[in-house]
Amino acid sequence: MGWDKRIVVRGIRMNECIFCKLPKEVNLVENELARAFYDKYPVSEGHVLIVPKKHAASFFDATAEEMASVGDLLTKVKELLDERFHPDGYNVGANVGTAAGQTVFHWHIHVIPRYNGDAGTVRWHT
Repeated sequence: MGWDKRIVVRGIRMNECIFCKLPKEVNLVENELARAFYDKYPVSEGHVLIVPKKHAASFFDATAEEMASVGDLLTKVKELLDERFHPDGYNVGANVGTAAGQTVFHWHIHVIPRYNGDAGTVRWHT
């Protein structure tokens, strides 16, 4: 019996996806197409993930509407984190593909508050 492509992305069945299984109660904020919640393994205090509600493996599979919804939540999440944690800066980004460090194949954006003097600086060289 073959896999149904509608429920399998990158070898992970949607009903096994940790992001798809999370209850609504963990949401920090949400809109019609996306939700945001605290990362279970935070890089720093206040680390949030913004995740589309529709299961898709790659950031590059997102529709324009999903990108806009994620962008709207990014603004709201920053406001909430500024109020609660008063960070000195942010890292915002996505890991796309195993080679880039993606470990959960339901695309998502990391919003990582940074504080003066914290360890583990994320740097992208240009």
